[in-house]
Amino acid sequence: MPKIVVVDDSKLMRNLIQHILEQAGHEVEAWGDVTAMEVADRILASDPDLVVTDYQMPGCNGLTLARMARKAKPGLPIVVVTALHDAQVMDGLKSQAVNQILHKPLKEEELLETVAAVLAQAV
Repeated sequence: MPKIVVVDDSKLMRNLIQHILEQAGHEVEAWGDVTAMEVADRILASDPDLVVTDYQMPGCNGLTLARMARKAKPGLPIVVVTALHDAQVMDGLKSQAVNQILHKPLKEEELLETVAAVLAQAV
């Protein structure tokens, strides 16, 4: 089963996403606060098949996390979850080849369909 790293500074969202993905049979590693300097080492140690990350986090936003994760593991699929609908932010995420952007409030079915689609594309 694919291994998914979930990154969110909100314990509630992190636990919710982790629960949904584990109930669907995925192996999940959840990270709370993470700094840009830690991302590469943690990605290499964890060796995930997919990262699902919040966009707005203190210390390291989702765009920075995506960049650092891809430096450590090129081609790593990344899904960003955000409450923002800012066109400039969306363009920045898309320019970094983020695989998918999901908007909050997050729907369980949408998350599971997106994860399945992104993982299928990565194979």
